[in-house]
Amino acid sequence: MRIVLVESPPMSYLVLARKYRPRNFTEMVGQDHVVRALSSALTTQRLHHAYLFTGTRGVGKTTVSRILAKSLNCQGVDGKGGITATPCGVCQACSDIDSGRFVDYTELDAASNRGVDEVQTLLEQAVYKPVQGRFKVFMIDEVHMLTNTAFNAMLKTLEEPPEYLKFVLATTDPQKVPVTVLSRCLQFNLRPMAPETIREHLTRVLEIENVSAEVQALRLLARAARGSMRDALSLTDQAIAFGSGQLQEDTVRQMLGSVDRSYVFRLIEALAEGDGKTVVETVEALRLNGLNAASTLEEMSTVLQRMAVVQVMNSQPAEDDSDPEATETARLAALLPPDETQLLYSICLHGRADLGLAPDEYAALTMVLLRLLAFKPKSSVNAPNVPNVSNTSSASTEKKSPLKIEAPVVKPVIQPPAPSIKSAAIPTPPIEVAPQLVAPQLGDFWHTTVQALIASEAINAMAQQLALQSQLVERSPTHWRLQVERDSLINHKTRLHDALREAGHGVPELIIEAAAAGSITDNPTQRNQKAAQQRQEAAEAIIHANPFVQSMVRDFGASIKSIKPL
Repeated sequence: MRIVLVESPPMSYLVLARKYRPRNFTEMVGQDHVVRALSSALTTQRLHHAYLFTGTRGVGKTTVSRILAKSLNCQGVDGKGGITATPCGVCQACSDIDSGRFVDYTELDAASNRGVDEVQTLLEQAVYKPVQGRFKVFMIDEVHMLTNTAFNAMLKTLEEPPEYLKFVLATTDPQKVPVTVLSRCLQFNLRPMAPETIREHLTRVLEIENVSAEVQALRLLARAARGSMRDALSLTDQAIAFGSGQLQEDTVRQMLGSVDRSYVFRLIEALAEGDGKTVVETVEALRLNGLNAASTLEEMSTVLQRMAVVQVMNSQPAEDDSDPEATETARLAALLPPDETQLLYSICLHGRADLGLAPDEYAALTMVLLRLLAFKPKSSVNAPNVPNVSNTSSASTEKKSPLKIEAPVVKPVIQPPAPSIKSAAIPTPPIEVAPQLVAPQLGDFWHTTVQALIASEAINAMAQQLALQSQLVERSPTHWRLQVERDSLINHKTRLHDALREAGHGVPELIIEAAAAGSITDNPTQRNQKAAQQRQEAAEAIIHANPFVQSMVRDFGASIKSIKPL
């Protein structure tokens, strides 16, 4: 007798995303609203003939479909079970559905089988009663990929299927599903999962797998998953291999290519303090360490969003005490004004599109971040050779060259160019108030003042709009009073006040009031528009009076397309 020993092949590894796929509704994570509705329908047996599950990738659309199929066909441990919200998982029907061998459960991938022939082949099976189970279940994944002809072929059966047939449709893009299909289905939207929900589930999975993991490493994986539990488990598999069986923050961050939040905190703090030098140096450090510019803006957006929540709620972020970033986020939230937080958040979001347009993404990143400093009032920017007005003594203020503006004589047509900032001294005017109609002298003075501020680039962005759209209604040695119809511009009063002081105007107090719509009759914008209109009319009169132009029109039928004054 000869004995031959055959070495058995090694056990194949089952990835975490498949190993921990939920087998029943109680194991589903983050989709309580769907589980509650389906469980109630199964318990009361109020069953619809067609279900549509929508949501991004990896949130459980196919999983819910399989659990629903088991619930409809479960035979129970003793073989006498019926429709249930808690399938046993051990009967022939449950085990065959889990392993993909149940003859009455058919999954069709519409991404690769999108034509009318494939749909008709599927529908031909609808005339036959179930072979093993209680119901036939047709599951069509990525149903939005079907052609219009395929949708039309399915409509009649989808609306009135046999009593033993259930349709389950799944899609990541419900907007592309025809309304004729949507109206025939019960629709359930599976939501992207919160990072904390994903982190808690990963913690449970890794405890079962006996894999040690740092909390911050799990937070990185949960954020990188972007709401997808399948992506989170796949990334965890990769991180375990990358870290030789352990999940540590440094190795996970290296694997993901994530930017260390310390860089992000440093950038936000520098921007809050107007420290452009530190911003440039930090971006250079990102370049030297090979950290991604787009990832930097993405991480900054996340931190800024949490800062905005802290500023509104006046409390620390809703995280557990073990998060070391919560305290730093709260500190920065107190350092950066809420309006600048919103502005920087918008700059970071839109700045990601600018990175691909520049030949050097780090240079583009620098320009994106420095964009905030261009909108900050000069008094809050600690740039070289730019004194901080709030910290400047009265003595040093006197050394500045004051802005000299005198109220000009009212002229009927074109406004003269704005005078230089370094002209003559400003006379101390008496109190000027117009109780009913604002005096033209106030309008003249305010228009000239604003034009000078704009010419010297002392104001820009929203502060400039505030100045242009405001009407000066009172000017005294103690205060100036402006009115503006857009009350949202009043938030930028401080920047305009600082610019007026730096220009040499002794304005102890700047009062800005909201005015009723249509009540503003004399602001710099209106004056500029009127002057532009007068220039246009004068130019048109000159052209139309020109003998050569008249002869061309008269003799050759010429027409004037446009006239632009120089």
